[in-house]
Amino acid sequence: MIKVRNLHKSFGIQGLFKGISLDVARGEVAVLIGPSGSGKSTFLRCINGLETFEKGEIEVDDTALHSINRARPSKNDAEAIRQVRLKVGMVFQHFNLFPHMTVLENIILAPVHVLGIDRKKAEQEALVFLGRINLDKKADCRPETLSGGEMQRAAIARALAMKPQAMLFDEPTASLDPEMVGEVLAVIKDLVSQEGMTTLISTHEMGFAKEVADRIVVFADGDIIESGTPEEIFSDPRRERTKMFLSRVLRRA
Repeated sequence: MIKVRNLHKSFGIQGLFKGISLDVARGEVAVLIGPSGSGKSTFLRCINGLETFEKGEIEVDDTALHSINRARPSKNDAEAIRQVRLKVGMVFQHFNLFPHMTVLENIILAPVHVLGIDRKKAEQEALVFLGRINLDKKADCRPETLSGGEMQRAAIARALAMKPQAMLFDEPTASLDPEMVGEVLAVIKDLVSQEGMTTLISTHEMGFAKEVADRIVVFADGDIIESGTPEEIFSDPRRERTKMFLSRVLRRA
């Protein structure tokens, strides 16, 4: 479903990715772990066309993104990015809900204006999504009245309303108070198990990673240093850098 080949990405003169590659099968749940600053979020943003890259190729289903390190992408590049975003939903750390709209209005905005779905039908589908995540009673509320956990659940519903083929979760609990983390992780776990959707999740929640992942992908210093099943990575990691990272995060937990 998702193929990344020889990806190079820099920020100014500071190099990050120097040729990383990764395949994610259709229906697979891949969880990205590793130290802060190791490139997990940037990797997800490259897949969704939110970050440019200097070299390599990213293919989502049958749509390819190439190195588009320019301020104004060509019409072909812009269309490729649009097609990828139609196929891939993304949930961010900071929710990114429009503050002047209600929860329901946030969710139906893209289905109505991008997919051309009838507003009434979009509202009905949105309420179904909200019901699944126990947020239907908040449909007419503005984001400012919601807790952090409720805002993140609304953001998840908004992404799912576009009926994507794959989902990217970029540290979905990083901005939440500790008591709200569990409710958002439970929603994601439920969606992953029910939808069977291709999913990439960047997280520091190791227990959650063990539970939901088909494969764990370990990032460090802008590189993928190893990947494997949760049992392989957590019980018998091959790389010393992985062992060091896990010993630190599991000790803190």
